[in-house]
Amino acid sequence: MTERLLIDALDRLAERGSTVDFWLRDDDCIEPTVALETLLAATHRHAIPLTLAVIPAFTGVPLAARLEGEDNVLVAVHGWSHENHAPQGVKKRELGADRPLAIVEDELRQGLALLSRLHPARFLPMLVPPWNRIDPAVIERLSSLGYRSLSTFGPAGLAPRSDGLRLLNTHVDVIDWHGTRGGRDADSLFAETAALCHAGSVVGLLTHHLVHDAMVTDFLERLFMLTAGHPGCRWRSAADILSSPTLPADQKA
Repeated sequence: MTERLLIDALDRLAERGSTVDFWLRDDDCIEPTVALETLLAATHRHAIPLTLAVIPAFTGVPLAARLEGEDNVLVAVHGWSHENHAPQGVKKRELGADRPLAIVEDELRQGLALLSRLHPARFLPMLVPPWNRIDPAVIERLSSLGYRSLSTFGPAGLAPRSDGLRLLNTHVDVIDWHGTRGGRDADSLFAETAALCHAGSVVGLLTHHLVHDAMVTDFLERLFMLTAGHPGCRWRSAADILSSPTLPADQKA
């Protein structure tokens, strides 16, 4: 099994006294569901910190009540309504340059205020753009709107900033969006994760609980079992990673 690649990578780090940090981001959360309960149960079993990217326009008290007392769960802002405003033929995006910037700013301001009020004990002032796409002009405004971090998908690709905004990306997506739209092959996921395991690096895992199938559930359980407690890695919360004095070079915004 390709999971051996991950074990070997972590063993090598441990032998050198080094570690890799993992973090988990789950997108499109709105309300309590059976799918969310399945994810929460898995993270509970293995003490995995979880960041839920919540869509402000469609969430409310039920989710806040369900997460009450969940000490290992954080809430980030997933745009406003996860609505596509791109013209036909252009990749989907909510935070592009397709609308007046003032409207986008107002929605992001509302989203931050709403989720910070609903989830005061677990709110993280992080923006997770729907579809992981955001226009540079919007990024320029995030700090003034009250956001302290940004999370998309893939390598950083952003220059260091003077406004204090930090980038904490995800790198391994468990869903086959361009094929089955179900879980990706576990061997591929283990191989991708292993390839990212370097001393001092931060690896973000991206999930979408509402579309998880048996393949995703099985992969996550295997991954958590292999990594939780392994001396070559640490599962850390997004807040913990962002509070570090420095981030790896490819994680700075």
